[in-house]
Amino acid sequence: MRLGFRDGLRVASVGLRARPLRATLSALGIAIGTAAIVAVLGLSSSSQAGLLAEIARLGPNLLTVEPGTSLAGGDVHLPVEAPARITHLDHVESVAHTALLKDDGVYRNPLIPAANTGGLQVRAASLDLPAVLRTGVARGVWLNEGTAREPVVVLGASAAAHLGIDRVHPDLRVWLGGQWFTVAGILEPSPLEPAVANSALVGYPAAQRYLGYGTGWPTSIYVRADIDHVPSVRSLLARTANPESPYEVAVSRPSDVLTARAAAAGAFDSLFLGLGVVALVVGAVGVANIMIISVLERRSEIGLRRALGATRGQIRTQFLAESILLAVAGGAVGVLAGAAATAVFAGAKGWDVVVPVQAWTGGIVSAVLIGAFAGLLPALRASRMSPTTALRTV
Repeated sequence: MRLGFRDGLRVASVGLRARPLRATLSALGIAIGTAAIVAVLGLSSSSQAGLLAEIARLGPNLLTVEPGTSLAGGDVHLPVEAPARITHLDHVESVAHTALLKDDGVYRNPLIPAANTGGLQVRAASLDLPAVLRTGVARGVWLNEGTAREPVVVLGASAAAHLGIDRVHPDLRVWLGGQWFTVAGILEPSPLEPAVANSALVGYPAAQRYLGYGTGWPTSIYVRADIDHVPSVRSLLARTANPESPYEVAVSRPSDVLTARAAAAGAFDSLFLGLGVVALVVGAVGVANIMIISVLERRSEIGLRRALGATRGQIRTQFLAESILLAVAGGAVGVLAGAAATAVFAGAKGWDVVVPVQAWTGGIVSAVLIGAFAGLLPALRASRMSPTTALRTV
């Protein structure tokens, strides 16, 4: 008697439906392992997609020029004329710069000890800095030609958070350089330049008048280049900024740091993928265990079917199909759970939800393979039982 495909599935599902609790617990390990694998791959892809979107928004064409190191190991400074020289380069769209005031700190009030800087910095900044960094003003306003000459400061996002300032009003002041500075605004986070986010920013004229900044040396120059000519501009920046000592100039591309961070974060994926594989192995052991017990408990059924004409191949197919169905059910639940976890977490972070095709297809395929592998030995054992021996154990 030939057993059709649909009939075979129906017969295979009977054994699972007859023992729902045992089947559920056995499939749980596969579901957990599959969910872990799908979630890890999905979250990794979603975070990378979010990071690439952030880089695209901020622009991968930002270059920074900073003092490098001298051959003698002494202090190195960028020439005062460096920003102006760079603006004359071909394919340079815009230039901004800041100067770090090392001897000044910013405090909530004058009663705080000078040593408790909290890692905050004070920088003089050119007026076009937010436009070049593509960083907006979250609260208040940015400096202008007038406020850049007065004791007025704009706080970076991290600096404002450290000082406990989350809004701007006319009477808001901070203690800077031994005197009060009025807070005009708070910048939005600046992923491409964390140092700016951690700084209090004043105008160059105010830094010279109130903070004793007299050298005029910029410490960071930010250059927006034409996106199609970034490498060529980058190769000329050191020689342009300091023609006499180009080897004392360091040129970097901040978006490369974000990309490297994504690659470093992916290194942790292998750990969680390993845990998912362990869960799958545990699930496979559970499936194999339930199938072996099922063969032992259903010897009378096997003997009766053999006596009624079922072939060894049909018995083998029945138990193998039960094992595969059990694993596929666990795998399907795991894929859905992993995709749901990815959607919830990525949505909370504001990322695009990305579940790679290889994640969910790999989950289903691995479930099928696990079911086939775990059920192969029990299926062979069931098919080798002779009708007389099986019926004698009733």
